[in-house]
Amino acid sequence: MTDTISPSEHVTTAPSEHQTTLWVDADACPRAARDILVRAAERTATPTWFVANHQVPLPRSVHVKALSVPAGADAADQLIVERAHPGDMVITSDLPLALEAIEKGAHVMTTRGEILDADNIRARVQMRDFMESMRSSGEHTGGPSAYGQREQRDFGNALDRWLAKVRRPRSGA
Repeated sequence: MTDTISPSEHVTTAPSEHQTTLWVDADACPRAARDILVRAAERTATPTWFVANHQVPLPRSVHVKALSVPAGADAADQLIVERAHPGDMVITSDLPLALEAIEKGAHVMTTRGEILDADNIRARVQMRDFMESMRSSGEHTGGPSAYGQREQRDFGNALDRWLAKVRRPRSGA
């Protein structure tokens, strides 16, 4: 089921009631990564939201939902940043979105299993900007490698490790 909403609509969940949530930038999420996320959400009962400016085909699930935002520059990104809570996980390869999510206190992982954090995000954004300037000057820099079995395995393993970590009961609580 897909809900169409405005990026400015807010969810009112008290922090004490908040359950760690996965927020997926679904506009460019590979289908194989989407399948991994759906299986992980079902297995761990983790609320998972796929946010895109188009319909995202998903199975019926209590734990997996899609939010469709109006077409527009960064509408899905804005909604993810507005709704993500500190401690949630944002799945994206969009570095500006990753930076905003990290600044808000969310965790960020790419669909290749790379963890982006305060220690590495600025360098990644600078490198992206440098490569973009090289491309605009006519330099052919290539793009990322194909999303194959290795990338799927790396993503699935990294996601499983992170979910196990956040699901682990805290001692002394």
